[in-house]
Amino acid sequence: MMETALTLVPQYGVWLLALTTFLSCLALPVPSSIFMLTAGGFVAVGDLVAWQVMAGAFGGAVLGDQTGYAMARVGRRGLPTRIAGNPAMARASTYLERRGFFAVFLSRWLFAPLGPYMNFAAGLTAQNWRIFLVAGAAGEVLWVTLYVGLGMRFADDLVALADILGNASGLLAALAVLVAMALYLKSALARRGRNHA
Repeated sequence: MMETALTLVPQYGVWLLALTTFLSCLALPVPSSIFMLTAGGFVAVGDLVAWQVMAGAFGGAVLGDQTGYAMARVGRRGLPTRIAGNPAMARASTYLERRGFFAVFLSRWLFAPLGPYMNFAAGLTAQNWRIFLVAGAAGEVLWVTLYVGLGMRFADDLVALADILGNASGLLAALAVLVAMALYLKSALARRGRNHA
């Protein structure tokens, strides 16, 4: 995939970043993080302009978040089964219910695999749009800055960096599931204790 990014990013630049971040926020399997890393590498060597790269990636991500939210808010029951039935959707809904603003903010960058599902969950549950917008935009700034910045810093070894970040993303998602399960078990045990008292 990195080879594809190295070919496409210098050719289509900012528009490609905007499109990939937009699509990734709708739960489509596009490697937006790899494209941002690659663009950061091209910024480092002077082939792309940093503010344009960041603006394109940020604009696409925010537009994708808002589109996912609106699709779920308007279409409520019309979400594709691939999305509505995905286990990540249930995790995102639970996390959103418990943490609100911080759930949206953290799902943009720290728990990024939940991000698109958080967009749909927020729309389905009619979360306050302004709070969703602010939390999402703040998280996207961090996500874009992190990946483009890492690409700029490690321009000489982007392939190794992409592998490391791919593994870290999977680890963070697994940790998020583990924490959610621990909180659920704690809650279930507390309810059980109250019922037996």
